[in-house]
Amino acid sequence: MLETELKQLAGELRLKALELYKMANAGHIGCSMSCLDLMIGTLVKQKRTQETFILSKGHAAAALYTCLNHLGEISDDTLQTFYKNNTTLPAHPAPNKHAGIPFATGSLGHGLPIATGIAKANQLLGDDLLTFVLMSDGETNEGTTWEALHFAVNNQLDQLVVLIDRNRLQGFGQTQDILGDSADPRKYEVIGAEVHEIDGHDIPAIIQTIELVRTQRNGKPKVIVANTVKGKGVSYMENRMEWHYLPMSADLYEQAQKDVIETYQLSVEHVH
Repeated sequence: MLETELKQLAGELRLKALELYKMANAGHIGCSMSCLDLMIGTLVKQKRTQETFILSKGHAAAALYTCLNHLGEISDDTLQTFYKNNTTLPAHPAPNKHAGIPFATGSLGHGLPIATGIAKANQLLGDDLLTFVLMSDGETNEGTTWEALHFAVNNQLDQLVVLIDRNRLQGFGQTQDILGDSADPRKYEVIGAEVHEIDGHDIPAIIQTIELVRTQRNGKPKVIVANTVKGKGVSYMENRMEWHYLPMSADLYEQAQKDVIETYQLSVEHVH
């Protein structure tokens, strides 16, 4: 039953995110579809009240906003202001407006250093809290990623949980063709992290992995490399780089809704 409920939730939140993107005529849709299940497994189902979740790949803001709306941290009325003038929900997350968005993100390479600092502060305070940060695999090209990880390993920040959305596509092409596979799990093992490689769309497996790393106080930061599909759930978006950027036409939006309803076995009543 739990697996069925999680699948339905994944579909419902996809429909909600798609509605936001269509309403705003905005891009970055495929990026949200690839990491939404990771957010459900961590932010929605595993993060405790005093713990921190940072979406470092801020271009997937609509996925974050829909999850925070599901949790009751963003109202339905506020959600409808996405991308509009004077909104508190811009194209990339902005700080100091919602409790679930503690820092501005979107300039890639900043989320992990921030999360590392929070994890270090919790360690100094003796707080038994996890700090989650969700990154893109393209973002692991950034030098700040490796500086922060070396700091985390050297300081034994075993309450730091780094989630990497490994959809193998970034702004200019295949990640392998840009700077090589900088999200290769073996790289993190060599540095000294505890590494888990999972299916980033298997929400029960994501939850199980977070439950496991929560108990592992072994002096090693946790890196979860999640293999995902850009545009997951929408047939014409899956594994297509252009859906890093493009908005949807009315026809494509209708097709996206149909795809999600079919894939996640939803009833038509879920469509507004």
